Amino acid sequence: QVQLLESGGGLVQAGGSLRLSCAASGRTFSSYAMGWFRQAPGKEREFVARISGSGGNTNVGESVKGRFTISRDNAKNTVYLQMNSLKPEDTAVYYCAMSSRAVVLVPAYWGQGTQVTVSS
Repeated sequence: QVQLLESGGGLVQAGGSLRLSCAASGRTFSSYAMGWFRQAPGKEREFVARISGSGGNTNVGESVKGRFTISRDNAKNTVYLQMNSLKPEDTAVYYCAMSSRAVVLVPAYWGQGTQVTVSS
């Protein structure tokens, strides 16, 4: 079965950086778009970033544009989220998702989440 394992979360000061990783198994990784979402306490899950299966097409949410970058290494079955200039409002549990499609992000599988806490 498909497994998604996130890592790289933690506590960081405002203005700092973190890189999240999501290692996938159980499916042909390069055939599917991947994405990152986040959920803060008391809030709905929010789209953060998406990357197509080939890695040639990406987009990020408005709240993180210019600060976060998504990438993938299909040889390692891993997707990354580079987070720079972090703000306290970026504090959330970050979830990796695997799409059912190659380009469009239609989440079919989810990771267990990794906590990111940004202190002011």
